[in-house]
Amino acid sequence: MFEFDIEVDASGLQCPLPLLRLKKAMMELESGQVVKIIATDPAAHLDFGVFMDQAGHEALHIARQEHQQIFFIRKH
Repeated sequence: MFEFDIEVDASGLQCPLPLLRLKKAMMELESGQVVKIIATDPAAHLDFGVFMDQAGHEALHIARQEHQQIFFIRKH
């Protein structure tokens, strides 16, 4: 398992709420810190991917399970 500084559970939320929760968490982190975010929205990986590309954040690990996705993202 990866170490993280903040955990965000966006389970049950639909677009754009998981992305908004991720953005809010990133504002609380310092450069180099990691957020773990859990999402059940099947499109979350698309929204998160675009956000990470635009902001320069790094996806450390993405785990896809049957009904949820777990992302570990390091702040730029």
